[in-house]
Amino acid sequence: MQARAPRRTTTSFPDYRPTAGEFSRHLARTHAEATLAVLGEERPSFREVDARSAHLARALLASGVGKGTRVGLLAPNRPDWIVCWLAATRIGALVSLLNTYWKARELGRVLEHADIEVLFTVDQHLGHDYLERLAEAVPGLVGQRNESLRVTSHPSLRSIWSLGASAGTWHGRLRDLEERGDQVSEEHLVAAEAEIHPADPMLVAYSSGSTSDPKGAIHSHATVVRHPHNLLQFRDFGPGDVLYSPMPAFWVGGLVFNVLCGMHAGATLVFEPAFEPGATLALLERERVTHVFGWPHVSKALRDHPSFEERDLSAVRDSPGHGLFPPTEGEWERAQSLGMTETFGPHTIQDVGLRPAAEIRGSYGHSVPGMEHKVVHPSTGEDLACGEMGELCVRGYALMLGLYKKDRAEVFDRDGWYHTGDGGHLDEDGHFVFRGRLGDQIKTSGMLVTPREVALVLEGFAEVASAYVFGVPQADRGEDVVAAVVLAPGARTDGAQLRERVRAELASYKVPRQIVVFADSDALPWLASGKVDLRRLRQRLLERIDPPTSGSEGGAARVKG
Repeated sequence: MQARAPRRTTTSFPDYRPTAGEFSRHLARTHAEATLAVLGEERPSFREVDARSAHLARALLASGVGKGTRVGLLAPNRPDWIVCWLAATRIGALVSLLNTYWKARELGRVLEHADIEVLFTVDQHLGHDYLERLAEAVPGLVGQRNESLRVTSHPSLRSIWSLGASAGTWHGRLRDLEERGDQVSEEHLVAAEAEIHPADPMLVAYSSGSTSDPKGAIHSHATVVRHPHNLLQFRDFGPGDVLYSPMPAFWVGGLVFNVLCGMHAGATLVFEPAFEPGATLALLERERVTHVFGWPHVSKALRDHPSFEERDLSAVRDSPGHGLFPPTEGEWERAQSLGMTETFGPHTIQDVGLRPAAEIRGSYGHSVPGMEHKVVHPSTGEDLACGEMGELCVRGYALMLGLYKKDRAEVFDRDGWYHTGDGGHLDEDGHFVFRGRLGDQIKTSGMLVTPREVALVLEGFAEVASAYVFGVPQADRGEDVVAAVVLAPGARTDGAQLRERVRAELASYKVPRQIVVFADSDALPWLASGKVDLRRLRQRLLERIDPPTSGSEGGAARVKG
């Protein structure tokens, strides 16, 4: 039997007060002139990012923003994203991370739910006009005056600042806001930062963006600063390394594993306007990137590009399962971990480079030091013994403070455990073997989709009487979203037309890749209780649709038979 390598069991926390201000100042002292981020010609150092975020923080104080102000951040990965986030949080504002994939419907709902008072946004990204999207998301916004916005649907919203060059009556420019920094002294900023405590809430991370029930996890300064630092003991990079990832920072995967771990390590973060395999390969070569992090389909797209073999990627050092190159024969297949928005990223992890014994191959690792787990019966909540299949529960320092606008009793059990919805078992050495989600969320290309959200959009169309949305296995993306719809009496439409209409309402990753249309409900499988048999319906979809080829955009289902 292969011997198990020893695992790390102690927490690794920074030796300074874990708040945004101390974090930023520490990095400026420690890494000073090292480049923090790269985007085109922008190459700010750690010292420059700290100085600029401090100046913007003073400008925010001059504008009435302070501890407890609700700030929204709607932007892709870029140096400005880091500056705005640090500036707001170092003076105690609660920052909500907003998803650039959201369409107007989704964006408007979360802006309302998060009580956003001050919004930072890009004006353009990937050909999308975000100011136009905001005008649609917040009815009545156009014609208002920035910093005195009064919109009934979003009563908290007061100001909107564009990270680009655009300015208008209802939105200003970040560069103009920054000019106010001279109105507040450095001493005043230091005093404001001193009143921010590790236990104070720092950010709200949204996991799904559902139009019916947005779910925002609130994380403290202590968690946001400490958790990525603790995870560094399982990473293999440090000062001088160059990191690339297309994973957006508005999701905890990109924020924790790439941005914050990289900042703690003193590494350089390489950003790009958009992922395009040929241009990205050129970027990796030009910047001498040492680590590539991303979803499997991203790495596959890079490897499949015609120029891949011609590129000098000799600087790249991969970690198994996370990087550019597939594992070689005999290598551990994946550096497995389980993470979620509620735990600010991984809560179980396997040591990088340690090849697990055969009996734990396929496990998702042990508890991150400082976190603890147990498995319970999903119905009764009774604790289960090692090896027994049930629901994984977690608690510890990285667990969220709670869900925004949810009572604590709705989120945690009486002993402070959070029930994850992940099914599996713990072995006698504390490794968790994951068997699947007990709930119904779909995970496609690393992104979570709530089936009911997609169904509600489909059922909003006059031609659709009912809709049913499922995840089906797909090799590169994990799962694909597919749907079955029953038409209203006398209605006529097809899956392709429905897909295009859904695309106008929801982010692209939520759009079903294939839709099967049923003329009436008699064609559906039914239970004796009078409910649709969803298990049999999903199986019927699997039998009746042609699986899409790898990387295809999908479309209307080609119904067999």
